[in-house]
Amino acid sequence: MGEVIARLGLSLDGYIAGPESGREHPLGIGGERLHSWVFGLRSFRRMQGMTGGDTGQDDELLAEWIERPGAVVMGHGMFITGEIPWGDEPPFHAPVFVVTHHPREPVVKKGGTTYHFVTEGPGHALELAREAAAGKDVSLAGGADLVQQFIRAGWLDELLLHIVPVLACGGRRLFDNVGDQHIEWRKTQVLDSPEVTHIRLRRLPTPS
Repeated sequence: MGEVIARLGLSLDGYIAGPESGREHPLGIGGERLHSWVFGLRSFRRMQGMTGGDTGQDDELLAEWIERPGAVVMGHGMFITGEIPWGDEPPFHAPVFVVTHHPREPVVKKGGTTYHFVTEGPGHALELAREAAAGKDVSLAGGADLVQQFIRAGWLDELLLHIVPVLACGGRRLFDNVGDQHIEWRKTQVLDSPEVTHIRLRRLPTPS
């Protein structure tokens, strides 16, 4: 069985999106600063159907994570803000299970992405995603509320943080509402680049 993984951009003050995130500002006001390091990379450009781009350790790390998932889980808010920008050929190229309270028929897009809308909660969405992934990893795309639910439930195996040297000063904070357990992570990789520091973490078992 594959693992549950998440890859998120993070500001120095702990935010993964800027203020007022929504359809008008999918990344929040100023939130694009958390992702600007990725826009010129070859692997990212390939996901968007473009050619060229920069190579190096940032690109190699991104390329690995693009290949790992066989399915994706995301929250309703992330889907609502991303549906239009992602367009007719979204970058996932895999089944996407959207945790929502709004029933809807699946939406088939070009390039292998199909959105499935799951109203029975995040646990059921994860079950469906594991089945669809067929042994590959399941990517937890976000948003913050859903990542927090997965952390509280102990479902997230590996977390890759792209820490960007900016202060968001508001928005969606990653590590709010994660419960009162003592949660420990083990660093398995640290890569430092001029624009971003990558920290790969694995969750340690909760002491009994």
